Amino acid sequence: MLSWLRKGIPSLCRGFADMSKVRNIGISAHIDSGKTTFTERVLYYTGKIKEIHEVKGNDRVGAKMDSMELERERGITIQSAATFCKWKNWDINLIDTPGHVDFTIEVERALRVLDSAILLVCGASSVQSQTLTVDRQMRRYKVPRITFINKLDRAGANHNVVIKAIQEKLPVISAPIQIPMGLESQFEGLIDIIDRKAYYFLGNHGVDIQIKDVPAKYVKEMEERREKLIETLADVDDILAEKFLSGEVPTTDDIKQAIRRSTIALKFSPIMMGSAYKNKGVQLALDAVGEYLPSPSEVPNTALDLSNKEAPVLLSTDPKKPLVCLGFKLEENRFGQLTYTRIYQGKLKRGDFITNTSTGKKVKVSRMVRMHSNEMIEINESEAGDICAIFGIECNSGETFTDGTINYAMSSMFVPEPVMSLSIKPVKKDSNEKFAKALTKFIREDPTFRVRQDEESGETIISGMGELHLQIYAERIRREFEVDVELGAPTVNYRETITKKSPFNYLHKKQTGGSGQYAGVVGYIEPMPDVKPNEFKECKFIDKTTGMNIGPEFISAIEKGFKMCVKKGPQVGYPVVNLQYVLTDGMTHIVDSNTHAFIAATKGSFRQALPGAGQTILEPVMTVEITIPFEFQTQVIGGLIKRRGVIKDTYRRDNGCMALIAEAPLARMFGYASEIRSNTQGQGEFSMEFNRMEPVEEGEAAILRDTYKNREDDEY
Repeated sequence: MLSWLRKGIPSLCRGFADMSKVRNIGISAHIDSGKTTFTERVLYYTGKIKEIHEVKGNDRVGAKMDSMELERERGITIQSAATFCKWKNWDINLIDTPGHVDFTIEVERALRVLDSAILLVCGASSVQSQTLTVDRQMRRYKVPRITFINKLDRAGANHNVVIKAIQEKLPVISAPIQIPMGLESQFEGLIDIIDRKAYYFLGNHGVDIQIKDVPAKYVKEMEERREKLIETLADVDDILAEKFLSGEVPTTDDIKQAIRRSTIALKFSPIMMGSAYKNKGVQLALDAVGEYLPSPSEVPNTALDLSNKEAPVLLSTDPKKPLVCLGFKLEENRFGQLTYTRIYQGKLKRGDFITNTSTGKKVKVSRMVRMHSNEMIEINESEAGDICAIFGIECNSGETFTDGTINYAMSSMFVPEPVMSLSIKPVKKDSNEKFAKALTKFIREDPTFRVRQDEESGETIISGMGELHLQIYAERIRREFEVDVELGAPTVNYRETITKKSPFNYLHKKQTGGSGQYAGVVGYIEPMPDVKPNEFKECKFIDKTTGMNIGPEFISAIEKGFKMCVKKGPQVGYPVVNLQYVLTDGMTHIVDSNTHAFIAATKGSFRQALPGAGQTILEPVMTVEITIPFEFQTQVIGGLIKRRGVIKDTYRRDNGCMALIAEAPLARMFGYASEIRSNTQGQGEFSMEFNRMEPVEEGEAAILRDTYKNREDDEY
């Protein structure tokens, strides 16, 4: 439950005094890389919390940012959580994001509104599958980042191995600006290779930082890394390159300014190190947030002018300009809907009327708050560059608000397609109203959570990013709405498509005594051109008719009939994608032609063209990353092969474990958690994320078609 609203201090009510000192950052990483532990230390060192609690601690309190009961029970972050804090001269808005791929939409919408980020990489596990996903998300939204190698106290930690993996696997040019003093249990501190100083983190929770000269045994490595850092920066920063090429020795300030310029320009990422759990290195990372990451005014943000054919418009952080803000995340609580909002231009005040540019509706801002995890502090206003939350605004995630004088919209965020479905129903029929209310709430909160009614069975089907994603929502229905639910067996979200062009020439003719039905359609279906790999595009209707053989009212009926056809494909009943229906001609009758006849003709033409179009069933293929003790590799690899898995990479770690990177069809991965525990005596772990859609093998496709046909016959 949310804490009671607390009154904000005057400085909060006025907003931030100096926008150049504001930093909007996110913490992102692969699951179990220490994001929430890192954030907990940030809150402690900045004075936002008085005690540190661990994600999986024994005190049953849990980390501050994991406020949901389910998060504390499972030891994972499910929802992104926002907070704000002050470090030295910098005001920081911070969002802690989930690491599990099932909740990737939380990372998407956080990075959509943030100016910069810290990418955590495990010092023992190195670059993992979700690390690559987060890297793609950061590049998609052009987010500058600091890379932080965490868990250097862990068995098997090796900063050199991780640095090499970062530089080889992540496209952003990077170099370390620190080196550790010792590793694993001998990890005692960090060396800043720019300042040539050693940092020791002593006292309660590492609060007492002692700065000393660098121990002699680390001087050689420090100087080599420093020289390499300068060379790397000279490749990406013209100002430093001039000094470097002229033989001038760059000063400490020269290096730091070059890091800042190249990081903001997305040409470089400084690599930092430490152990959040052991309270080492987090304060230095906070210093780097202020020194190297951009303020809101240093990040270009563009809106689309809806009144001018969506022409791009560069926004300004000037608070005197017309308001533009984005509602990027929704939450329902006992006070109503809470809309997390990023203000890009202008100023927002309590009592203002703002306009939703998607709906045209004008609404009043009755209450504004800053979020500290699940706590709220009331504020009266907020300016461009800031993140706040608003009560009482009815909207969907991703909608833009202005002051009404302009008609702008921010570009939308990327929303991945669900890959898995479950049937769900309340145990008791008298719970239907609460059940429907719960589903409505979750649909508004999460764009990757979908709900539909199966037309034949009448079952409610929920779709999402994986088993855990859907199980969490089922558990939230039980806890938050007190409705017991039953889940059906998981199913894969297949798609249907075609691979080649196929013509149609279909005449629908039916005479029943009175006025009959007469409609003819001519054209072809073909794969949609310029579709990128793994991209889904809705099927498209194209009218290429000339003359008046078909009237406009019948053209719209044909388009309607086509959309009905692709909603449920003929092979296995899943949507058809990446196909376009091109109408070139048709036939009408002065008496017997009507819209129903043309809808029927369109359906007939679709059935006529499909057999020659290379019908294909697409299935989701997942990237699976498995970490196991080395001695169990034979059993695990054998199990993956049985599941049609293909091993893509293996590497051995220094702690006696090995990592396997594989690709496998999602349909074969159900129940894998139990199998890997059994095959590794409970020591194995895995993560899985969507990779691509690819054609199902013909033998498997035949089984899917037969199963669908038999089910249809039984229902008929």
